[in-house]
This record gives sequence, C-alpha cells and structure tokens, in this order.
Amino acid sequence: MKTYVVDRKLYIENRKKLAKNLKPGSMAVVVANDMMPTNSDGLMKYRPNSDLFWLTGVEQEESILVLFPDAPDPNLKEVLFLRETSELIAIWEGKKLSKEEAKERTGILNIVWLSDFNKIFRNLITDADYVYINSNEHKRAVIEVETRAARFIKWCKEQYPLHNYQRLSPIINRLRAVKSKEELDLMQKACDITEKAFRRVLKFVKPGVMEYEVEAEFIHEYIRNGGDNADYSPIIASGRSSCVLHYVENNKECRDGDVLLIDTGASFRYYNADMSRTIPVNGKFTKRQKAVYTAVLNVMKSSISSVVKGTVWKDLQRETEENMERELLKLKLLKMSDIKKQDPNWPAFKKYFMHGVSHFLGIDVHDVGYFHEPFKPGMVFTVEPGIYILEEGIGIRLENNIVVKEKGNFDLMKNIPLEIEEIEEIMNSK
Repeated sequence: MKTYVVDRKLYIENRKKLAKNLKPGSMAVVVANDMMPTNSDGLMKYRPNSDLFWLTGVEQEESILVLFPDAPDPNLKEVLFLRETSELIAIWEGKKLSKEEAKERTGILNIVWLSDFNKIFRNLITDADYVYINSNEHKRAVIEVETRAARFIKWCKEQYPLHNYQRLSPIINRLRAVKSKEELDLMQKACDITEKAFRRVLKFVKPGVMEYEVEAEFIHEYIRNGGDNADYSPIIASGRSSCVLHYVENNKECRDGDVLLIDTGASFRYYNADMSRTIPVNGKFTKRQKAVYTAVLNVMKSSISSVVKGTVWKDLQRETEENMERELLKLKLLKMSDIKKQDPNWPAFKKYFMHGVSHFLGIDVHDVGYFHEPFKPGMVFTVEPGIYILEEGIGIRLENNIVVKEKGNFDLMKNIPLEIEEIEEIMNSK
C-alpha cells in the first residue's frame, strides 16, 4: 500500500553486504538525486537515488549516507544526513522525516541534520584510506545534466584532493543485481498489481476505445492497489503503432481487427514489474495474428527455460535469435535465401526482431547488473521476444519477469493471462 512499510532489516542487511565488499579503512558516500525542475517554478515528481534507497529505504531529497565500517568512533560507522524540517516547510512541502522516524525506517542510529555535514564529514574523511562515491554507470544512461552526485564528487576532490577515490558502482551494481527474499516479495506484489490491472483491461478493451483510456485503466488499478506506475511511460500501441518499440503517444483509437500491444507494469515501494502483452481489440485474434502470436509465445517459453543459474546473457540472446529465425521461416516472413545472403552484422531476422530479449529488473526497470557475468540465483530478468511486421500492421511482444533459482527459475507473472484461449475467453466473458 502507499503506507506499506518495508522491514528495516532489509536495509540493514544491504548495508552489511556493502560493508563486506569495501577495502579496509574505506568510507562510502551515497548522495540523493536532485529535485528536477519543469518550467516556471514547477518540479517533477521526485525519484530517489536507487543506490541510496536500496541502502536506507529513504526517499527524501538532499539526503546523504556515509558508511565507514572501520571508523575510529563507533558512533560514526553509519551516519545519515537529512534536511532539517520546519513548520514552514511542513506547510508548503509536507512532512519530512524526523530523526526518530529515520532511525525506525533505516535502522541507522546516528541521524544528523544536513547543516552539520561539513564538520562531521571532515572528521571522517581524514581517517579514511579510501573514499567510495556513487555515480550512474548504467551503460544505457545518457547524462547531459550535471547530477547532484557529480557535483559532490567535484566538491570532494577540490576539498580533499589527495585522497584515494574509488568507484562504488561496480560493487553496488553486483549486490543490487541479486535480490533477497524481501525484495522478491516486493517485486511479486508489483506483478500481482499488474495482473489485476491487466485483467481489468481485458474486460475494458473493445473497438472504439482510445489508447489513453486503456492507459488510464492501468493507472487506476495500480494506484487503487497501493502501487505506482513503473519508472517508464506505459506503451499502449494499437495497429501499426504496435511496431514502434518505444511508442508512448497513446493517442489513437483502437480499431476493430487490430492488435493492441501493451508494455507497462506497476511499481511497489520502487520495485518494478515489467509486462508486455498483445491482445485483439475485438476480443478475437485473426488467423494470421494467432500464428504470429504463437510464434512469439514459442520463442518466449524456450527462452524462459534458459534463464537459469550459469547462463550468460549473450548465449540467451543467441538462442532466442536462432529460435526466432526458425519461427520467421514458418511464418514465411523469411526464406532460406534471405538467410544465406544476409549481412552477418545485420542478420535477416532483425527486420522483424531487432531488440534484446532480456534485461535486469529491480528498483530500476532497466536495473543494474553485468551482462557478461553468469546468472546467479536471486537475479531477475525480463524475457520479451517480439515480432513486428510493419507492412501488416502487426506487432506482438510478450514479456514476463523471471527469477533465477538455485535449480531452475520462477515466473513472477505466472498468473497473468498469456495463452490465446485465456485472453479471448476473458475478453468475451460478461
């Protein structure tokens, strides 16, 4: 729920994991994200820094966490700096965390107002041999605006130029990639809310509804069940728009005979679901749509079976592409002659399947992790093959969220309708 409180044991354990991976004599500093402006005096909805949230559960702007496991003063091994509130701030912006509330949420005993940061930080950093600082090193990140973390790094190096600075991202990215039971429970809640929303939409969609109306149905169900939108814009793409991978206009009429590609997911306490489904607007797939859907489903099931301990992402992608090539031949979208004369740098199948089959999932929809490393138990991946036939106006993508187990895997979306018969049955039921 919106008031759902995660047990602080999760954040205590996360900090312990990080501390074990730091060099002796190290201090780690994690700073909050900026409040981002819109226009005039407006602000975007605040999104906490994922690393800071993973370590504390705090989603308040201007927060700074300092971890120093080997600090000479035992009271300074963990310090959380928070913006001090006031009656004026409470009236204009709403309630901020008190020190006692922060202790209760995080398990950190030493909560200090941000106004005392410089004095305490100087005391700490002069005893540290190494200083780990967080930054966004996601390979797909495009960073054009200087971030709060970047400004802090610049300030830190100007004030303390002779210290040995280290990258925190390689450590915390590997830790965040492996989810604990508590994190998997939160992701399951996000998937369960997504299921409720999808079942609602199956009963709602019919010829003549607008894509934005479908989006509103999802958002309604997410919020009424205590969740939020995942941290990406919902894709509600009908007809030819279903062939646009990141279509977000959601402003067209859903027409009789078209498919509707849906890519969305709820978020619960910032842990995300990421679902793709494709449904017939009129409640009944055509013969051709059914054939393409079945091809994608066949590839999806095969790929899911390979999301197991020890798999490497490139092998999963290669296997998916090989299976997709066979399905495209069956659909007569490809001929063997196309394959024989294809450009090896852009194989023939890429005309119809041009994206990756999977990504890490967690606090971020495209969560952190290293694709060149073997899958480990606790990692969560999407599996999302698709076939996009622009000339026929048919785009079909299917996506579930899969947990790697010690043996096999577990599908967090196993209860969300996927088979053709179930989808058609629900859409045509009263």
